[in-house]
Amino acid sequence: MHAITKQLCPTPPTPANPSSTAAALAPTPFNSRPSGLEVLETSHFRLQCFQTLTGTKFLLFTEPQQPNIESMMKKIYELYSDYVMKNPFYTVEMPIRCEKFDRGLDGFVKVRN
Repeated sequence: MHAITKQLCPTPPTPANPSSTAAALAPTPFNSRPSGLEVLETSHFRLQCFQTLTGTKFLLFTEPQQPNIESMMKKIYELYSDYVMKNPFYTVEMPIRCEKFDRGLDGFVKVRN
């Protein structure tokens, strides 16, 4: 979903006359490149997407009122970095089968409940 919504974002308009200073100084809502879906919130759930600098995406489904989503996502990424990426037997873009990661994530989620 993240990649699809990134492609759906409009591209910034290009000025007809690039030498025109008025066109160059005009305010635009397109300050940066499209990043894709970051949050999808309904009355029943909230979907939060966290994309790392390496392009790995974490999707977290929570209740809409759940506080501190960003810190939760960072902690999950920290667990992923410590237990999955440092595992010499893990292959990138393959399903995660790491017992230490599963235990760490399970412990983190249970403490939050």
